[in-house]
Amino acid sequence: MPVREPFPHQVEEGALRVYRVFDVADAIDLVRAEALAKGTGARHRWEGVHSSAAIEIPRPPIHLQLGRRQVPLASGTREAEASLHLFEYGVASVLYKIPIAPGTGLEDLLPLSEELQVLPTPALDAAARREAEEICRALAPALEKPHQWAGLETYHVFVVRAFDAPLPAREVLERAPLARLLLGETSDTPLSEQESADVLKHHFSYLSDDLAVVDWNSAFLYEPSGVADIADLLEFATAHLLELRYYDALLDRELGAIYGEMEAGRGLQKLVTRRYARLQRRTAALLLELSEMIERLENGVKIVGDFYLARLYQAAVRRFRLPAWQEDVLRKQRLLADVNRLLNDAADVRRGELLETTIILLILWEILWAVLRR
Repeated sequence: MPVREPFPHQVEEGALRVYRVFDVADAIDLVRAEALAKGTGARHRWEGVHSSAAIEIPRPPIHLQLGRRQVPLASGTREAEASLHLFEYGVASVLYKIPIAPGTGLEDLLPLSEELQVLPTPALDAAARREAEEICRALAPALEKPHQWAGLETYHVFVVRAFDAPLPAREVLERAPLARLLLGETSDTPLSEQESADVLKHHFSYLSDDLAVVDWNSAFLYEPSGVADIADLLEFATAHLLELRYYDALLDRELGAIYGEMEAGRGLQKLVTRRYARLQRRTAALLLELSEMIERLENGVKIVGDFYLARLYQAAVRRFRLPAWQEDVLRKQRLLADVNRLLNDAADVRRGELLETTIILLILWEILWAVLRR
């Protein structure tokens, strides 16, 4: 296998976008949240001329600027520009934009990529969570059923606006260490051809001098125009994934609790229908919540044309395995609906048994009363 020459170019202008995404509520009233933000928030808008023709967002998220922050990393703190997006389906996405110093080679970014993607980042995760919680407390009236969940989603986008010389996208794709960068791989042993090909096959270009390579936990963007639409779309997909993961975990908990209550309702308690009525209300409320969530997600981003950005978004959705996650949630939703029907049938049977028992007791009482009168 021929040895590739090192990529000789350095980044002249670029940034690393670090996302930490949290589920904070069942839903967010974006109109009210925007009013509570007192003018500091703004609705998301597409920057590129092709974006509005390909992608439609009926309820764009609110963008809040948080200012300069010192991002805590194991290798030391790094200065970043912080911001936050609030999505209507109850997701808060914290973004830290860490500038890439001019003259930095892509090889020089490998240790940072490994630190963010391969190694645990508890200090960074905790700091981002505090940012989200602080905003949620300030906008609490706009949050519907706020909650805390230990889960989170992470994503990282390496954005290069300019190298030290103008480069075509093909040269960057073929010569730059993009697969290692997106995997956070610092080993001296080269990646296998199969692994590199699997990462790099998800690449897209609209012009000859722009490039997007999308992987499951990171992406590389070479975008001389500086337009951030692709990064924003990847954030949308990450928020979508987080919401599906949250409801997948919620369904696991709720189904386990419901099965536990059904098992506990044996013996003499079977004659009492209140238990079934309570469980029915619980399952019906959860089914309604799930239906609302799925509708919000499906309407969150709409593809209205077969354009470059739309194709890239659909590829990211597949790369994130969103269809598989959604099918898993829908399967558990169908299971919950079956449980709801079983509870309804069981409650009807119990009511019928109670009615039959009451009639039998009344007949026995009539007989006994007649005997006693004699």
